[in-house]
Amino acid sequence: DGVLMFQQVPLVEIDGMKMVQTRAILSYIAGKYNLYGKDLKERALIDMYVEGITDLMQMILMFPFSPPEAKEKNLDSVKERATNRYFPVFEKVLKQHGQDFLVGNKFSWADVQLIEAILAVEEKIPAVLSGFPQLQAFKIRMSNMPTIKKFLQPGSPRKPPPDEHYIETVLKIFKK
Repeated sequence: DGVLMFQQVPLVEIDGMKMVQTRAILSYIAGKYNLYGKDLKERALIDMYVEGITDLMQMILMFPFSPPEAKEKNLDSVKERATNRYFPVFEKVLKQHGQDFLVGNKFSWADVQLIEAILAVEEKIPAVLSGFPQLQAFKIRMSNMPTIKKFLQPGSPRKPPPDEHYIETVLKIFKK
């Protein structure tokens, strides 16, 4: 009926709008709930961090769909990029400014994205944060925030990693 502007999900109905496109939805929600910095400079930093985290998350999201013979190589690639490209950036940011959050010492959309990435990488590589003390402390702080702590509890709406049935279903759809 035209609600899905580009004929694909996600679709979020909020404030009388039917919004599509993940980035637009997340930007709107971050702005609405004061998670998008106090000025343009902070927004730019948040955007840079979120885009970097998104690059890492793409690798994580695609990993389950790797052919069996490529899984080990792809996992090694995730580990290499996480530990040599992405996590060092956030470790340095947290260490340099000595604050609890990535931007402006205030909880932001970038913090949400980073804790999501950390948890996703740890599901595949449990000791991935062993060389990152700032990120270890960040993970503990974020995981103890009441709303995040509740979300991480068993039975919450947090989606589990894709199982074999889900992977098979998705692969069948894309092979059509």
